[in-house]
Amino acid sequence: MIILETERLVLRKFRADDVPFLYEIFSDQETMAYYPAPFSQEKTENWVKRSQERYRADGYGLWAVCRKDTLACIGDCGLVKQEVDGKAEVEIGYHINKRYWSKGYATEAALACKEYGFDKLNLDKVISIIDPNNKPSIRVAEKIGFTKEKESFIFGKNHEIYSGVK
Repeated sequence: MIILETERLVLRKFRADDVPFLYEIFSDQETMAYYPAPFSQEKTENWVKRSQERYRADGYGLWAVCRKDTLACIGDCGLVKQEVDGKAEVEIGYHINKRYWSKGYATEAALACKEYGFDKLNLDKVISIIDPNNKPSIRVAEKIGFTKEKESFIFGKNHEIYSGVK
């Protein structure tokens, strides 16, 4: 089921058969440098299941990012409920296969998710939780109009919270 379309991308709900393309991303050491460790096959399968549960519970979640021209799935991007400093927030999260880095895909998908959050979900604010050393993710957040709001200890270490408001 297609959720969003951009000039070059389609974002759709995950299916069980998406695990292999996601595993290629999540098992890569470089791509997962800001996570505790790359994902196993089982953890990738659980990622898809958790996303599917979010669709049912929240009406949104992380979606498969696919190129329109080839229909190849190149990553994930979407909206996820998070708790930051005791407050409920909605985060834009994204991962793009490193073969497609530096082509604007993460920015294009994240901007579409930001607009979806504001226009379809009527959110007043959306955030991104970013490791302070993850300069490419910081650039994506800044390109979609987010600014650094604060620093927070979350997921077991310090992160920067970038946000955008309606």
